[in-house]
Amino acid sequence: MESLTEISLKHILCFSHLRWDFVFQRPQHLLSRFAKDTMVYFFEEPVFDAPKENYLSISKRSEGINVVVPHLIEGAVPQAVNTALTMLLDKFLLDVKMDEWAFWYYTPMAYAFTNKYKPKVIIYDCMDELSAFKFAPPELITLERMLIEKADLVFTGGHSLYAAKKQLHSAIFPFPSSIEKEHFAKAKQQQEQPADQANIPGPRIGFFGVIDERFDIELIRNIAQERPNWQLILIGPVVKISEDTLPKNSNIYYLGQKTYNELPAYLSGWDIALIPFALNESTRYISPTKTLEYLAAGVPVVSTPIFDVINPYGTSNLVHISGNSEGFIKTIESELDKQDKGEWIRKVDEYMKDLSWDNTYMSMLTEIKKVFQNKNSTSTVNKEAYV
Repeated sequence: MESLTEISLKHILCFSHLRWDFVFQRPQHLLSRFAKDTMVYFFEEPVFDAPKENYLSISKRSEGINVVVPHLIEGAVPQAVNTALTMLLDKFLLDVKMDEWAFWYYTPMAYAFTNKYKPKVIIYDCMDELSAFKFAPPELITLERMLIEKADLVFTGGHSLYAAKKQLHSAIFPFPSSIEKEHFAKAKQQQEQPADQANIPGPRIGFFGVIDERFDIELIRNIAQERPNWQLILIGPVVKISEDTLPKNSNIYYLGQKTYNELPAYLSGWDIALIPFALNESTRYISPTKTLEYLAAGVPVVSTPIFDVINPYGTSNLVHISGNSEGFIKTIESELDKQDKGEWIRKVDEYMKDLSWDNTYMSMLTEIKKVFQNKNSTSTVNKEAYV
């Protein structure tokens, strides 16, 4: 198997708007694999709890993964925050050989305090259109443009995002959400039900993920009202929206955030899985990781018409697509009445046979190695020009 050791890339410094211990998703899947042969430092957004002096805390999560958290004094203005972060980063990178480092960005906001550094390679993994998210800083668009201009490689989290940005860089590649099939396939065998789900009657219709401005609250409310005998189970943290806005029907259960390892047990007790995203600017380019996770678990899926769910899952008849609560209810009823899911499961398995986060990692690694080869070849040409 190829690795980063072949190109002497010893460290990845990743700048993320998501925290490592938040929902386990794309950054964790990919960087855990890169960490097998290089040291990964996952640099999170600052917390403002430093008593007297700014500092970095560094803690190990697993082999090769280190989480770096800036602790800043509360009350600093944005420019002072960036200055403080640059100073902390200067200390962190003191005496390192930058030709052994890659900078990996999930947030363009980090470019404001990192643009002076010259690592061997700069990678922007654009997993979402962050400028469309609620509370997005106005300078994000400008910083993203600057980051893309400086980056050696740009990856996108889906095909729609790739289509929107492909003209911005000569080395940009779509890498949609992938899957650890073996992990979620555990749900195909009935597992012991988690305590907070065990006493919920059926049929159980579930969702896991972040509950935020992308979540179609009214869709969930309508389904719960129209079918009070169905039980809607919602797993995940509520962020950026008030919990007061969420429907409180007696057949809706908010079970909070669960770990990645816990999810198959919950899925094993569901009859239907939902992707209930609203259609707005923040969902225009998303490629939900949960789509493949639901499918690998053998649970039928009903989704709103998200572009990267329609194509390819809807057009391949692997996922049901509906634009309103009436359509969701009709589709769910049809699925609940089905006695045999065997043909559908065979189609899902065939579609997913070559999909894995391991393969995504290997494909990304191939593109990174090409960058190194091009840089080395250019360096050789430049040296020979002065002989």
